[in-house]
Amino acid sequence: IPDPGLTNSPRIDQLIHDNKLDLSLQDAVDLALENNMDIVVARYNVWYADTDLLRTAGGGVGRGTAGASIPFSQANIPGLSFDPQVTGTYSIDSRVIPVNNPFISGTGVAGISALSAHTSTFNTQYTQGFSPGTSMFVSWNNTRSSSTSPALLFNPSVETSINIGFQQQLLNGFGKSINKRQIYISKNNRKIADLAFSLQAITTVTNTINAYWELVYARENVNVQQQAVTVSEKLYNDNKKQLEIGTMAPLDVTRAESELATNRQNLIVAQTAQLQQQQALKNFISKDPLSPNLVRVEIVPTDKPNTPTGVEPASFEEAVSEAFQKRPDLQEQVYNLKNANIEVKATRNALLPLATLTAQYGSTGLSGNSGVPGTSSTIAGAQVVDANGNPIPGLFEPLTITPTVATDHKGYTDASSQIFHNNFPSYTVQLGVTVPIRNRVAQADYQRATLTQRQMQAQIQQLKNSAILDVQNTYVALVQDRARVEAASKARELQQQTFDAEEKKYQLGASTVYQVILTQRDLITARGTELRALSDLAEAKANFERALGRTLEANHVTIADSNGSGPEKDTLIPGTLHGQVVGTEKLFKKLDSDSAAGTNSSQPGQK
Repeated sequence: IPDPGLTNSPRIDQLIHDNKLDLSLQDAVDLALENNMDIVVARYNVWYADTDLLRTAGGGVGRGTAGASIPFSQANIPGLSFDPQVTGTYSIDSRVIPVNNPFISGTGVAGISALSAHTSTFNTQYTQGFSPGTSMFVSWNNTRSSSTSPALLFNPSVETSINIGFQQQLLNGFGKSINKRQIYISKNNRKIADLAFSLQAITTVTNTINAYWELVYARENVNVQQQAVTVSEKLYNDNKKQLEIGTMAPLDVTRAESELATNRQNLIVAQTAQLQQQQALKNFISKDPLSPNLVRVEIVPTDKPNTPTGVEPASFEEAVSEAFQKRPDLQEQVYNLKNANIEVKATRNALLPLATLTAQYGSTGLSGNSGVPGTSSTIAGAQVVDANGNPIPGLFEPLTITPTVATDHKGYTDASSQIFHNNFPSYTVQLGVTVPIRNRVAQADYQRATLTQRQMQAQIQQLKNSAILDVQNTYVALVQDRARVEAASKARELQQQTFDAEEKKYQLGASTVYQVILTQRDLITARGTELRALSDLAEAKANFERALGRTLEANHVTIADSNGSGPEKDTLIPGTLHGQVVGTEKLFKKLDSDSAAGTNSSQPGQK
């Protein structure tokens, strides 16, 4: 399990020179993907989804992950363990048994009053479940017994047996798609986790881009306000000199001083905004903004806002179509609907009666030490009695005695031979049927699953409508901001010409300080408006790409798959396990064939 890595990536130190962080827009995006804590936290959701894949592959139930509306199937279907299990037991039993019936115990009339018995057993069993709804077992049981009872044929004796059986669900719980539903859901949930991670990456990249351009604007605004202060100081100093020589009225000096104070105040506000935007960007591109090597570093953006090349599709309809294909939030809901379809099919199957077919075959072997009989002889036995039970003198029942002359030693090998020769087989076939009366729990589960399916169909349309509105708003904002930049640039050029002309007129005595101050204010406003329009245009472009779902590919970002060879030279988000290039039609196109079989079998609207 990877460590979260709470220290900044080495790339930050490589970009710091003379206590300044020279930062391009692409560097800012790269650093955000490497260090942003939202990315670090979201990355674990993908790994959570992988644990659900492992869990459901063994027959367990998933725990769910971020973005997944259906974490697991709740259908009441007999569970199966796809992981094989091997169990083994070994026991020893030794006891002394009091004798209550000597004839049953084999000790005879004059038998002993107690028996000693010693038993040792070793049993092992293999069990496994299979996706059609089948479970099977193979057991191997072994027992060795010895006793002081003379009635045993084998003493000590060895008994061994092998049993093979299976159980098949015929109605409720029958079928591969039903019993692998948890696997299908966890696979879809892993794709949802990938998409949720992509969505977080898009959000982080967009916020980083916006913060970058806000910092660029704040720094440029500081320069504009500094220029205003410089011009105001020059005007104020010139007016003071003219006042001293008597060619300037005191009121004009006061006006110039007031303008200087106002511009200094605006400069302080602009410098404060720059520090705030710088700290905001540091928070996006670092794990620890207060680290000693970063806390006092000044960020110097190296990219300047300019009018971007056209990124808008040929028509609004094409933009909406692209958004429908690429937006992760829409793709997430598509996979949630697939899970809902799986759940509808599973809960419909749970309405069926439980019919279980069981079959079992066994073979047993028994062997051990036994006596070898000698020559039999007949002697007088018990005396013959009359009808009243009185003995008849001179008449005795004959008694045949067969002495034991040797012991025949046999054991486990002979018992095993009997198994494989099928000397003592056993067969069992059973069909059990359980019919629930009313079955209200299963009915409620099915109705709830169907309601969830219908709700998700509505939610997909709801998300599409939201996407249409998002695309429309960002599309209009982009077009308008592009026009704003053109207008603001033209206004700034004209205002610069106006200020230059007014300043020359003032130097020639044809204008007043008040007019110069007014044109200076207008020029400062025009410069600020142009900078604001350029930054807004850059941010509008980022927001439009976010609305279309193309943010990552537009910024050369690829979500890496650590199991593959990886893309060439694109920015990678380290630590991710799954995914392809975000924003392509091939996103998660290749599904497991089993998953496809499970999801396609139940389409929306089926009854």
